[in-house]
Amino acid sequence: MLRSMYSGISGMKNFQTKLDVIGNNIANVNTFGYKKGRVTFKDTMNQMVSGASAAGENRGGKNPMQVGLGSTLATIDTIHTGSSLQSTGRALDLGIDGDGYFVVKQGNAEYYSRAGNFYLDDQGNLVNADGLKVQAYKIDPTTGKPTNIYGDVAVNVNAVLPAMKTGIINVTENLSADATEDSIYTQQIKMVDEKGVEHKIDVHFKKTTAGWDVFVNKDPNATPAPSPDSSLSFDVDGKLTAGDFDWTPDVGDWGSSTVKFDFSKLTQNKGATTALVNPDGNVEGMLESFNIGAMGEINGVYSNGQVKTLGVLALAKFSNTSGLTKAGNNLFQASINSGTPNIGLPGDGRGVVAAGTLEMSNVDLSEEFTEMITAQRGFQANTRIITTSDEILQELVNLKR
Repeated sequence: MLRSMYSGISGMKNFQTKLDVIGNNIANVNTFGYKKGRVTFKDTMNQMVSGASAAGENRGGKNPMQVGLGSTLATIDTIHTGSSLQSTGRALDLGIDGDGYFVVKQGNAEYYSRAGNFYLDDQGNLVNADGLKVQAYKIDPTTGKPTNIYGDVAVNVNAVLPAMKTGIINVTENLSADATEDSIYTQQIKMVDEKGVEHKIDVHFKKTTAGWDVFVNKDPNATPAPSPDSSLSFDVDGKLTAGDFDWTPDVGDWGSSTVKFDFSKLTQNKGATTALVNPDGNVEGMLESFNIGAMGEINGVYSNGQVKTLGVLALAKFSNTSGLTKAGNNLFQASINSGTPNIGLPGDGRGVVAAGTLEMSNVDLSEEFTEMITAQRGFQANTRIITTSDEILQELVNLKR
């Protein structure tokens, strides 16, 4: 009788905890990136009335007899299943389609989050709603590719991309092997000199019996005919055998430098002429806008038409996401049982970034209300155990009268 009373008390405590977790889930039904909790129970100690006995020659075996002493909490789980992405159309709202987590920092403390409602502070740093700085991989200025070092990322809306003079001109695609002799193919390009001034240059390709002649800023039909700057020759497979050259610009201010023409990716095969002449270099440009791509790249779009990657968002993945510790404010921290965070670029099992969306809470209201009803009925049933045990105790007391 006293055992049943204490079993009822343990059940009431457990259902109170379950209702607390359910209430927190319902309160966060519209919290972006929220991961719901779940409570499970287990039975506690069992008092042995008599043990089991083995079967003998003249008598069969006997099962043990035990009286349970109530229940206790088994786990309070955090369910990290993904939820649907809600479209917002805002450039700095980011969702993750996959298992990754955004990495944010406050000082040396590192946190992880699925809530991607980010902002720019007064210094252009990308931060979350509480000012923690979003981490992204730095870009190598030489190669333009991400390094293996991540840190704070800033978007300077007043950034100016300095002018860079043209140093190399890449010619790609195909010159037709079917072209008639003396036919001319022309491409007009824009080159930038040392002072950042843009100049229009015509590059002419003239078909010859041996291949193609190249005229840079010269009219191949002029009288007298100008000398070609280079003569391109190809083998029977259409691969270039000779033709690369350095050209000294005759417009603008290049100083004593020359511009290299690279024809290594140019071919001569049957079909249409599709040759493309692509110079490097750019005039000065102001940052006009920026966007975030599916692979986490933060791209700055400048007024001169250039697109430069400012950084690539870092995503973290864990061996045991259920081992993460909730730190409040839509943040998680690594624990001893979550495993070391595997931080890297989007993709590679971490998921991709969906700009203009936010991940909704994974709370299912119908499921939570059903669990609330069962928890309420379970609590009521345990109170009946206590009142029934109390009535029996009252009868025992009345025996003395």
